[in-house]
Amino acid sequence: MTVEGIAVLSSEREYLSFRMTAILPLLLFLPPLVSFAVDPGALWAEYPGILFHLAMLFLISRMDAPLWAKAAGFGWITLDVLAGALLINEVPADLADPIRLAGHILAGLWIVTASLVHPVAAVRIVGTIAGTWLGGYTFVATSLPDGSLGPAGVLFTVWLILLAATHRPAAPNPVRSGATGAPTT
Repeated sequence: MTVEGIAVLSSEREYLSFRMTAILPLLLFLPPLVSFAVDPGALWAEYPGILFHLAMLFLISRMDAPLWAKAAGFGWITLDVLAGALLINEVPADLADPIRLAGHILAGLWIVTASLVHPVAAVRIVGTIAGTWLGGYTFVATSLPDGSLGPAGVLFTVWLILLAATHRPAAPNPVRSGATGAPTT
């Protein structure tokens, strides 16, 4: 899309730094995370929760991971936004919650995969545990007490903090293009 020859939206342009793509969802996830402890099931938490998931789109697209893992991440976002919209619109939690749990399987798959290819060991370890807990919880949720998903949320928060704190921008390319387009030194 161009306006008078200027690209308005381009996949080549960095709209947010990588660090911001980790910090933004972190900030939006904190209110729902707190609500899990102080006001479980609060409807108000769905609003920042939806915004958190939409902000995660930037992070999923930017992190190194196989295309199938990124697709799982995007599937997670779709299902979790759906679940949040259902709850906001007074659809019973008995329907919305299993949809959210299905999305968590996909979230866990993406988080674990993106973590395993990350260069920082702490990110790999925390992400693998968080993603496994989040995705695996779905399979045992009915046999666990309330609050058993909480540690996954805390670990996920730590993972986002680690992503933001350990990110190192790539060094600029020292190769310059000459008039012919061929690299020069």
